[in-house]
Amino acid sequence: MTGAEILLDTLAAHGVDVCFMNPGTSEMRFVAALDRVPAMRGVLCLFEGVATGAADGYARMTGRPAATLLHLGPGLANGLANLHNARKARSPVVNIVGEHSTQHQRYDAPLSADIAGFARPVSGWVRAVNDVAEMGTAAAEAIAAANEPPGQVATLIVAADVSWTEGGRGWWPSIAKRERARVAEESICRAAARLRQPGAALLLGGHCGSERALAAAGRLHAATGVAVFVERSTPRVACGRGRFQPPVVPYFPEPALAALAGVRTAVLVEAQPPVSFFGYPNTPSWLLPEGCEVLTLAERWQDGTAALEALCAVCGAAPVDWRAEAAAPQIPRGPLTADAIGAIVAARMPAGAIISDELISASAAVLPHLAHAAPHDRLPVTGGSIGQGLPVALGAAMACPERKVIALEADGSAMYTLQALWTMAREQADVLTVIFANRRYQILEIEMQRTGSAMGEAARAAMDIGRPDLDFVKLAEGMGVPASRAATAEEFDRQFGAALAVRGPRLMEAVLG
Repeated sequence: MTGAEILLDTLAAHGVDVCFMNPGTSEMRFVAALDRVPAMRGVLCLFEGVATGAADGYARMTGRPAATLLHLGPGLANGLANLHNARKARSPVVNIVGEHSTQHQRYDAPLSADIAGFARPVSGWVRAVNDVAEMGTAAAEAIAAANEPPGQVATLIVAADVSWTEGGRGWWPSIAKRERARVAEESICRAAARLRQPGAALLLGGHCGSERALAAAGRLHAATGVAVFVERSTPRVACGRGRFQPPVVPYFPEPALAALAGVRTAVLVEAQPPVSFFGYPNTPSWLLPEGCEVLTLAERWQDGTAALEALCAVCGAAPVDWRAEAAAPQIPRGPLTADAIGAIVAARMPAGAIISDELISASAAVLPHLAHAAPHDRLPVTGGSIGQGLPVALGAAMACPERKVIALEADGSAMYTLQALWTMAREQADVLTVIFANRRYQILEIEMQRTGSAMGEAARAAMDIGRPDLDFVKLAEGMGVPASRAATAEEFDRQFGAALAVRGPRLMEAVLG
């Protein structure tokens, strides 16, 4: 067997059976081996940031890694932004990067780079393989490292001659996925003692956006009165009517400070103490009140869901039926606004849908409506790096082909990884993309005002993406995705309902008034 065959065999044998790839010369033997290892599905992406973001979305929905295949240092560099988001999401990813053949590495060829140096800031584990005899063990170690709780990017750098060399053993060590560690009983009892005290709050992150974890948090809220918040970067959140839906910590510091003002004890469950995205003049970065006690119930690598359920037992918190809290969403008419889109999406989306959410400036208008939608999962931006929404939607659709995926995407953000539409068309991924077209980087305008900077003509031009207007209908159709444009709430409602009724990729450009 060649090194490439051993690598693919090892991945597939341990459940890593999808590879999002943008290969080059040094990875050709890996590509050729796909024909001899049919258990591995190769998914071609036209940009490395699409491949890495898709692997993140796949992992969020399955809890297991996909692989990526990137070409040398520059290919890895193109994928770093969404590997950063995957790192913040604690998503397991087996990130395979090709390297020059071992004898060629000494010559500083044009594509030579410090691949390990590029990889380390976004990877929890990095290893280079320069001998085919090491391939099976190295691949197994990469899978084990990616699955190490709470999940991480594991980067495996493979020299080209290792892939093409014959004689390697078709063998790998057995891998048992490590379970998340249980929280000690003493920590459960300490947290229970705080929950009934005035000003106690639970802050949920990591895996605690699941329906099971939120149900336990809702029981604690009903039984003890403890406030509950969800960390903004929680990678997957169960939402929709009939579920306990605590507020997300707001994006901007002033509303976040106001929301958290009464907290005297913050109990962290797979979460970190909340801080603002950016530092602003005369505004604190630390969002908890001065003197607030911070108590960690569960670290990121521990089982926060089990800890919440144990806390329910200690506190005598009975199950709660939240269905009575659900309100029927209303269909708006008239001008097309972010608020109107949120209402229509909430009213029309099917149960079990997956929302890939890359809304920043529009999120405050849209997210409250989704609380009244049918039960669904929401995949928010985790690391703040733009260009996540479309690739994560692609990965989620590949992971869950039976579920409708809806990508809520700003027009400026969409342009970072628009190539994802081509892969959606090729794979017939069931993704409905809604582009919020306001013709500008609105979040940057808001941030400009927040920093106290004057906004003159040159500054406005630097944030205006409306000269010329982007035509997302033509852009989508040029990559094989049927598309339409809506400029009123009535048009959007009609087109959205029609798009939901068919399978496969669709795009709607929503021109905001």
